[in-house]
Amino acid sequence: MATTPRKNQKRSAAVLETRRQVMSAVIAAFPGGRESAAARLGLPLKKLDNHLYENAGSQPLTDAQVHQLEQQAGTAFLADYICHLYGGVFVPMPEQGELDNLELYARGLSTSQLRGMVDQLIAKSLDDGVISPDEVQAILAAHRQHIAARHSEITAVIVLHSKGGEVS
Repeated sequence: MATTPRKNQKRSAAVLETRRQVMSAVIAAFPGGRESAAARLGLPLKKLDNHLYENAGSQPLTDAQVHQLEQQAGTAFLADYICHLYGGVFVPMPEQGELDNLELYARGLSTSQLRGMVDQLIAKSLDDGVISPDEVQAILAAHRQHIAARHSEITAVIVLHSKGGEVS
């Protein structure tokens, strides 16, 4: 049974820029690496490599195959990448069974910490009066994490305290 990445989801501060980077990150995060990923997909290792690097006329792995690997690895690199292409952020929806008031408090602390990181990056960037392109990227990456955490925090409150426990 596939599960959505949740509390233990491995997230990167920076959004990956290319699908090939996404694939490399997924394989690097997969328990057991390339060999185990190939076995999970039912592919010989060489065929997986051909799909990863688009060698020998091979197409990249399908979204469904990447999703299958990410479910086991606990990552959401592909979702982050696609959302970033559209100027958004990926936020997995919480499930009612994993929520209680202690979890809500922990999410609130995490959100506050991430906002503080954004504010620190902005303050540090303004020390010289100019925000460089590298600083812009760092600020926006931290901001994406903060916004995703805040959205997750709000939806968790709604899920925990609403009838039916669902967010539309």
